[in-house]
Amino acid sequence: MQKDELKTYSLLQVKDMLSAFDERMANNYITENLAVARNFHPKIVPEFVQKPFHMDEMRIFVVMEGWTEPTINLLSNHFSAGELVFIGPNGLAQVNNVSPDLKSIAVSVSSELFGLALGNRIPKAFDGHIRDFHFPLQPDELEFFDTLHRLLYDNISKENGSMQVTLHLISTILWYVDSLWQRNEDAHRQSQSREQQLFADFIQFVNKYAPQQHNIGFYADRLFISARYMSSIVKKVSGKSAKEWIDNAIVTKAKVELRHTDKQVNEISDEMNFPNTAFFCKFFKRLSGMTPMEYKQS
Repeated sequence: MQKDELKTYSLLQVKDMLSAFDERMANNYITENLAVARNFHPKIVPEFVQKPFHMDEMRIFVVMEGWTEPTINLLSNHFSAGELVFIGPNGLAQVNNVSPDLKSIAVSVSSELFGLALGNRIPKAFDGHIRDFHFPLQPDELEFFDTLHRLLYDNISKENGSMQVTLHLISTILWYVDSLWQRNEDAHRQSQSREQQLFADFIQFVNKYAPQQHNIGFYADRLFISARYMSSIVKKVSGKSAKEWIDNAIVTKAKVELRHTDKQVNEISDEMNFPNTAFFCKFFKRLSGMTPMEYKQS
């Protein structure tokens, strides 16, 4: 599968695609940073069938009725009613087939909103060391997740819905899914290779220290391995370089500070240990495609 064959969808593009359908088929609320769908009707699926695509945002969906057969990160799957599925940022997906009675609920969150909802405490399930996962829910777990999801949808659908409530509900959903995933953490950890364990530890350190610590050597020292060996492991396990992981964590934190605080660009630059504001602006534009001020005002 060639990279140029892949389609990349933004949330707003998905919103445009779904606007052609009866609202009852998707029952969704979508912005550039958040999508919450209370139903996904099988008639919508032909828009995606046989079309590999990826999205920048993480996705969580639960099959409520019926079944679906997607390919996720090149692996074929069959998900039936009661299963929860997570696809990490930039995950590759393709919907191959669905049952006529498929019903599912979903939430998709951008890295910016993810950082704003969780701050510096990142649930292990979403720290980046796992590209995707899935597991069956018990009936009470399914009911509880559905309740949280409905509360999120109801709040953001209101004209006067609270942004703080939205953030706390997103955080609650993510921590709840993490708690469910942790049920199998010990078995999962034992099944991991030494390389996967090192990568998981690297991601934990990046999430904690990246806004202030930008050098690869800092993380290699904490893993008690050489920077060269660490870089090769990170690339092998994740497909991305250690520098990419660090830079992405830095720019995500910077976006949150720019969009959701009153701090000036030079303040953020100083707090994030850049040598000067000009260097920070150049770094930010290279990663995001716009200057910090352009992003703040967008």
